[in-house]
Amino acid sequence: MSVRAVTGAVLPRAAEAASPERVAAALDLLDRRPLVVLTGAGLSTDSGIPDYRGPGAPTRMPMTYQEFVGSHEARQHYWARSHVGWSRMGRAEPNRGHLAVAALDADLVITQNVDGLHERAGTPRLVALHGRIADVVCLACGTVSPRADLQERLGDLNPDWLARHVAAAVRPDGDVDLSAEDTSTFVVPACACGGVLKPDVVFFGETVPLDRVTPCLAAVDALAETDGALLVVGSSLAVMSGLRFVRRAAKAGVPVVIANRGQTRGDDLADVAVETDCATFLESLIGRRAG
Repeated sequence: MSVRAVTGAVLPRAAEAASPERVAAALDLLDRRPLVVLTGAGLSTDSGIPDYRGPGAPTRMPMTYQEFVGSHEARQHYWARSHVGWSRMGRAEPNRGHLAVAALDADLVITQNVDGLHERAGTPRLVALHGRIADVVCLACGTVSPRADLQERLGDLNPDWLARHVAAAVRPDGDVDLSAEDTSTFVVPACACGGVLKPDVVFFGETVPLDRVTPCLAAVDALAETDGALLVVGSSLAVMSGLRFVRRAAKAGVPVVIANRGQTRGDDLADVAVETDCATFLESLIGRRAG
C-alpha cells in the first residue's frame, strides 16, 4: 500500500512533506500492522546528543577505524575527547521518542545509535547495530569491559582533564571538539594484556558484525509474510548499514514509512516519508494503534 492508495494521490515531497495529510497517510499505513522499527541519531537529539546530519548540524568528520588502529596519536586524540564526552553522554536520559518506541512493542527495533538510551527506556527485542559506547573491547584479547571502569582509569591518569575542557562542544559519537594539539599530552591506558582498548562500537570504515545484521534482515523479511511494515525514525539513512533494510523491504513489497526532521537518502523508496518531530509522530502512532 502506497501513499497513493491511502490518500488517492501522491503528495509532492518538497511542498507537502510535513502536511497533516501526509502524516495521516503515514499513520494509516502503519495502523494495526506488525512493525520493525529502525532508529537513528535524530531520535536522541532531544536527550542532548547532537546528530551528524540533521537540519542545521555542522559538518563533522568522525574518526575512521583505520585511523584509530593506525597510530597511538590517533587513539590519544580519540580517548581524550571521548573522556570528556562520556562524562556528559553517560548522564543522558531517554526522551519521549525512546519511550514511545519501547511502547510500540515492535517485532524488532534496530538502532544505529550507540548511546544505550533504547536499552534504558526498556525497549524489548532490540539490536544495537553499531554496538554500545558503554562497553570497551580489547583488540588483542577480545575482553569486553564496562566503559565506567575505563573512565575511572582515564580520570586517574589525567586528573585535571575534565575540569580543563568543561566548555568543549559535544559531538554525536559521545566525544567533544578538541584539536590534536590539545590532546597530545593525554595518557591512554592499555588492556591488562597490553592490547589496544577500543569502544565496542562500529567505527566508520569498519564492518557491522554479521551476528547483528542477520536477525535484522530476517525480521525485515518476515514482514512480507505478516503484512507488516518498516518504520524508520530519526535517521537520514546516509550510511548503508541502515539503508540496506529500507532497500530490502522495498524490494520485497513491504511498506516503508520514514519519519525524520529532514529529508533522507531513502525517501524515494518509501511509501510515505514525513518531515516531522519524531517523538510527536511516534506518540500519534501509539494513540492510533491503541484506538
